[in-house]
Amino acid sequence: MTHLSACTSVLVGKNASIDGSVMIARNDDTFLPLTPQRFYMHQPAENQGKILQSTQNGFEAPLPDNTVRYQATPNVEVEKVGLYEESGINAHNVAMSATESVYGNPRALAFDPLVVDGMAEDTMQTMVLPVITSARNGVKVLGDLVKKYGSPEGNGVLFADKDEAWYMEIVTGHHWVAQRIPDDAFVITANQVAIQGVDFDDPDNFMFSEGIQNFVSEHHLNPDQSGWNFRHIFGTSTEKDRHYNTPRVWYGQRYLMPEVEQSPTSSELPFICHANRKISVEDISFILGSHYNETDYDPLGNGPAELKTKFRPISMNRTQNSHVLQLRNNVPEAQSAIMWLCFGVPAFSPYVPFFANANDTDPSYVNTPVHADQESAYWMYRKLSVLVESHYAEFVQDDRDYLMATRELLMQHIGKTDAVASKLSGEELTTYLTQQNYLIVSEMKARTTKLMNDLFEHGLELSKLTFNMDVNL
Repeated sequence: MTHLSACTSVLVGKNASIDGSVMIARNDDTFLPLTPQRFYMHQPAENQGKILQSTQNGFEAPLPDNTVRYQATPNVEVEKVGLYEESGINAHNVAMSATESVYGNPRALAFDPLVVDGMAEDTMQTMVLPVITSARNGVKVLGDLVKKYGSPEGNGVLFADKDEAWYMEIVTGHHWVAQRIPDDAFVITANQVAIQGVDFDDPDNFMFSEGIQNFVSEHHLNPDQSGWNFRHIFGTSTEKDRHYNTPRVWYGQRYLMPEVEQSPTSSELPFICHANRKISVEDISFILGSHYNETDYDPLGNGPAELKTKFRPISMNRTQNSHVLQLRNNVPEAQSAIMWLCFGVPAFSPYVPFFANANDTDPSYVNTPVHADQESAYWMYRKLSVLVESHYAEFVQDDRDYLMATRELLMQHIGKTDAVASKLSGEELTTYLTQQNYLIVSEMKARTTKLMNDLFEHGLELSKLTFNMDVNL
């Protein structure tokens, strides 16, 4: 597998969030600036009896039976770059985001090599999300599939329901560990094995592959004098990690725990963290849209040139989609699940909320062409991102004002929708939430188009091809 994602992930327990929500979130960063995606709603039994074939590594398996409706954000060019359904919430209100690429070390891989034609991230979401009934069940289903088919790569996978968030790391061909995020905690991961201590006698909070303890013991893989640290045993700690991976975790933790002094190049940043305040969707979207804001490491900032490119930022031009999957506990369950989806560069583009209990998605999200057009949401938000960055100093405040006004609009939209939805049920509720999803897409298109037109007109005044004639000549 060569098309691994280079992502950043955030998980938040229900007592750590501002409104009791469980949230999982991730930036899908590919290795190409453009890998067009679409947002699609799979219907129950849509793939019944079909065979799933990877276009990337030869993996082949029958698609699962007894599936339910689920959201997906697949690539457009499936044959070229793979399916990668990435992220979504199913009809059981179970959220899954796959995957955060991680890398096992050569010592561990020597004794359990990756399986070349195993189940990779391009097919994982399609095999798992349609059938799982809880976050914990998601770990079990995926674990069973890894045991059966093997894995061709290292992956971190996020699961959530209204009660729990789980993070699962697959590190060799068949071995993995999953940890439940404590209700009062948050986690940030970035392309590096992150889980630390594992309690094998605590099934409520840990799950793991069959025989992993014996595997580590038999092959003398534990480098520590005492304890059992999954990161130390299976992970890496390299110069690349300290420039590409750990600084992103450091910045996200710094934002939520500013009182804690840590180094951006530390290999021992904690996995389980506790914020100094309750965490909101806006906090998560800020982290995923950040680029070391207000530090010398900001590539768009005013720091020393040698520091502005020292660390890989969280938000990038190759972030194809960014999402926050929110399972709320303060409204009826049938209207509680929301996918906040950003199809532009998250530093400059909004997260649009979509109620998961819906029949379909707006055509502007479903029908994404390979090349730029005037209709699709993906290309609209990509254009906005390019436009803002092209004259960053002049345009960034207009963009910030737009994003601030958008957040207010979207929160009002959710509040008004919730009030009506609480009086509905069944198909009437599903139809109503679908209509509200369409409505917010239309409103956001109008607002975004106006901003882009305003910036375009302003940009004409910034051209270097200008000349002011001296009136005295």
